[in-house]
Amino acid sequence: QVQLVESGGGLVQAGDSLRLSCAASGRAFSNYAMGWFRQAPGKERDFVAAISRGGTYTNYADSVKGRFTISRDNAKNTGYLQMNSLKPEDTAVYYCAAGAVTSAKAGQYNYWGQGTQVTVSS
Repeated sequence: QVQLVESGGGLVQAGDSLRLSCAASGRAFSNYAMGWFRQAPGKERDFVAAISRGGTYTNYADSVKGRFTISRDNAKNTGYLQMNSLKPEDTAVYYCAAGAVTSAKAGQYNYWGQGTQVTVSS
């Protein structure tokens, strides 16, 4: 079992930056790939970014490429999502997830955090 807790969300203006953190406990975080997903009101949960166990491979949704950066520090059992040049359409609840494979599919992840709200005003 892996427990995940997100933090770092908040209310910002368009163009601002935020860094989300995902603190893991339980089994070794380094055993799992990590992903970030987001869900806006009335919409499905969408893929944002993913990173492999060792951090050497990353994948991004087209909508965030060049603006968001996913990273991890296995020594600290923590993953991150650096979000720059935020837009109002980035407003959503952001979830981190852990799973066996690096994937853009939510179904590939076994463990999820409770989510953190990100609101970007225009």
